[in-house]
Amino acid sequence: MSSTVIDNAPYSAFHRRLALACSGGPLLDGYILSIVGVALIGMTPELGLSTADVSLIGASALVGMFVGGAVFGVLTDRIGREVMYTLDLLVMVVCSIASFWATDVWAIVALRFVLGMAVAADYPIATSLLAEWLPIKERGRLLGKQIVAWYAGSVLAYVVGYLFLQLGGSGSWRWMQASSAVLCLFFLVIRRGSPESPLWLAQHGRGEEAVAVVRKHLGRDVTVEELGGGAQTLDGERLDAGSLRVLFSPAYRRRTLFCGLFFLCQVAPLFAMLTFGPAILGSFGLPGGTVMDTLGTGLISLVFLIGCYPALRSIDSHGRRPTIIWSFALMIVPLVFLGIWPTAPALLALLALCAYAFLCGGPNVLDWTYPNELFPTSVRATAVGLATSVSRIGAAVGTFLLPVALTGLGIGPTMLLAAALTAIGLLVSVRWAEETKGMGLEQAAALAIPPQGNRVVTDGPSKTRLSQG
Repeated sequence: MSSTVIDNAPYSAFHRRLALACSGGPLLDGYILSIVGVALIGMTPELGLSTADVSLIGASALVGMFVGGAVFGVLTDRIGREVMYTLDLLVMVVCSIASFWATDVWAIVALRFVLGMAVAADYPIATSLLAEWLPIKERGRLLGKQIVAWYAGSVLAYVVGYLFLQLGGSGSWRWMQASSAVLCLFFLVIRRGSPESPLWLAQHGRGEEAVAVVRKHLGRDVTVEELGGGAQTLDGERLDAGSLRVLFSPAYRRRTLFCGLFFLCQVAPLFAMLTFGPAILGSFGLPGGTVMDTLGTGLISLVFLIGCYPALRSIDSHGRRPTIIWSFALMIVPLVFLGIWPTAPALLALLALCAYAFLCGGPNVLDWTYPNELFPTSVRATAVGLATSVSRIGAAVGTFLLPVALTGLGIGPTMLLAAALTAIGLLVSVRWAEETKGMGLEQAAALAIPPQGNRVVTDGPSKTRLSQG
């Protein structure tokens, strides 16, 4: 079980600083994935990029995230959260600076692939660390706010890109690519002194260290047993740290599928829209040019960000399950509207896209909340990494295919395909979404049976027990 000392600790300056430090990965992800959309304005003519080249560059970081999430989630559960907490940022610094000197499409693709791996590594590292330090009352809000940082990074990227274009022209795309190094260095400083997870320490035979970090940062005394000292077991079997087998065991298989699939169905249209926002807006007759290609798309990112705030209140007041179900249901409406009326006036099309962005708040704030709450400490980072990897399969395919779909099918069928994918996310959520509001971290992870209606049910102690051995 997780310690009631951590679950019920008062919210403090330590939690605020840790939440800020952990937000670095999502913010950098939003920045790195969005800045390339602006950089392509100058990169395309200078390097003579084809449509396939542009799609490959747009998808390369997402493919890197697929690899990084799967690999580094496992490593994080096995060797610890703190060990890799700064290494991934150092990799981002090196790749960002190296992007300045890239001279061909394959160099850019390779660097963005490695950047994607580093960004994906940060999700299981930082969000698991944060979840294992947060009190119950703040956990949903602060884990949800990590995605707010993503959109803040995206908005910042479009603003920075616009300024670079105004001051340095289209040739400034190299500076845009390298600019993420500044943000990486900032978060490297902020992360100095962040402690290891006491739950992870206790489970890996480092009980004295676990007790000491809790006393230092929370000012409370706790026993190793309260922190879940010893190996975790489920139904009498040991839960090996970082085990993919555990994620696909009968107890956790549905949760693994749920976290990956709802994440995929949300981000596949989302990433495509943000990466190729100007092309989508242009398909509806909105004027092109620097302002629309940068600030216009940045406006949509800002609406995505704003939509997260009512969702953050909803997951703690109404619960995780109703929030994600209603959000997916409502997200379908503007996509169908755009699909059946592809010749809608430009203003209506823009409003529909903004409505979709606003309604995405529910799945957005649960992207990392759900996988952190639904799995025990021994495989928590592995679950976050796997969910991230699965989601980036859809994001990479969507980003690669969207410009092809716009050219070959047109905007109407493209939007209907996005609506169909969103409908799959709705069905997955109705079938498998669970309610974890108000539960301790390990209590939520111990519920292995999916909900019926709006209730979480179990079929006996043997299926829900998460004991310490």
